[in-house]
Amino acid sequence: MQIFTIGYEGATQADFIARLNQAGVTLLADVRAVPLSRRPGFSKNVLAAALREAGIDYIGFKALGTPPDGREAARRGRHADLTRIYGAQLDLPEAQLAALQLVDMARDRPTVLLCFERDPACCHRTLLVESAMPEAEVIHLFV
Repeated sequence: MQIFTIGYEGATQADFIARLNQAGVTLLADVRAVPLSRRPGFSKNVLAAALREAGIDYIGFKALGTPPDGREAARRGRHADLTRIYGAQLDLPEAQLAALQLVDMARDRPTVLLCFERDPACCHRTLLVESAMPEAEVIHLFV
């Protein structure tokens, strides 16, 4: 199984979508707890509409997002705290169910995990892949 990840930090929506098309992605899994953005074009509804026009489906997985204290740890560079906090999030029943759904979808079609952070090493999407799909070939996309 292959899984892509991408962060939109510093990207324009047009460049972002072009990169997804270049990679052959057909499903974007939004793993943000809060799928809103101050960055133009990256809030849930606007992004989903633009993706649809580009032939890419959008699905939100809020249960796989990082809780507020985890986002704060990530912003402050406290990776050990992020790992601990996000691990507790993944133990929740709704997160476990969402992770199973995500894995099923990703087995069937080229899927990308979306979050804000450009560097996957600083983002929960890497922790999600390690936990939910450790056998996957991970391809980090950059815009």
